[in-house]
Amino acid sequence: MSKFLGYLLTPIFYLVFGLFLGIFHPIQWFCYKVFGYSAHKWSVDVLNFFLTYSQLTLLNSVSFRNDFKLPKDRSIIFVANHQSMYDIPSLIWFLRKHHPKFISKIELTKGIPSISFNLKYGGGANINRKDSKQSIGEIIKLGRRMNENNWSTVIFAEGTRAKDGQLKPFQVGGIATLLKIVPNALIVPVAIENSWKIVRYGSYPLGTLLPLKWTVLAPIEREDKAPEELVLKAENAIKQHIGQA
Repeated sequence: MSKFLGYLLTPIFYLVFGLFLGIFHPIQWFCYKVFGYSAHKWSVDVLNFFLTYSQLTLLNSVSFRNDFKLPKDRSIIFVANHQSMYDIPSLIWFLRKHHPKFISKIELTKGIPSISFNLKYGGGANINRKDSKQSIGEIIKLGRRMNENNWSTVIFAEGTRAKDGQLKPFQVGGIATLLKIVPNALIVPVAIENSWKIVRYGSYPLGTLLPLKWTVLAPIEREDKAPEELVLKAENAIKQHIGQA
C-alpha cells in the first residue's frame, strides 16, 4: 500500500518541494543583498519550514522532540546520524534558534535553487573532499564564526548517509578540529529516525505513511574528555535511542 501510494504522491511532493526552492531563491537573494545576514537567515528558516512539511504530501508525519533547555548564548555542536537529504531541512527549521551551520561538499554550492545560495552565503563550511588542506581550513573558519557569533554546527558524524538506517561508525576528525577552535562548545546528539525509508526505493517512488522523527538527546559537556570519547558517547546515545545498541 505504501509503495503504491508513493507512485501516486511522489510527483506531487517533487512539484511542491521544487516550487518552494524556486520561490525562495530570489527571496533569499533579496534578503541577503539588501538586508544582510539576519534577513537572509529568516528567509532560510521559512523555506525550511515549508520543505520540512512538504512531507505531508507523502502522508508522512513530522515529529521533533527536545526535552532539554539548550543555551542560546553558547555554541553547540549537534552530532547527528544521517539517513537522507531530507534530514537537513528539518534540522535547520527545528534548531533555528541556534543558527545551525553545516559542513557540505563544495560541489553543492552551484546549480541547486535556494540550497546552493544558502550554502554559499549562509556561513557554513564548503569543503573539497579531495583537498584535505582546504577542508581543514574551511572547518577552522567555521569554528571562528561560531566563536564570533555563538553559532552552532550540525555534523553528520557517519560521513555518509546510512541508506538502510543502520548506524555507521562515527568519525572524529571534523568534530576534533572544531573543538580546537571552539573548546567550550556543548556536544548535543540528535537521533534521526525513518528518513532513510523515504528513499529506500530510490528517487521514485518515495516512501509514504512514515513517522519521521528528530529527537534531541542529553547534552554532553566536554570537561576534560578527548574528542574521541565525546564522539563515542554521542554515537552510543543515538544507537541506544534508535534501538541499535
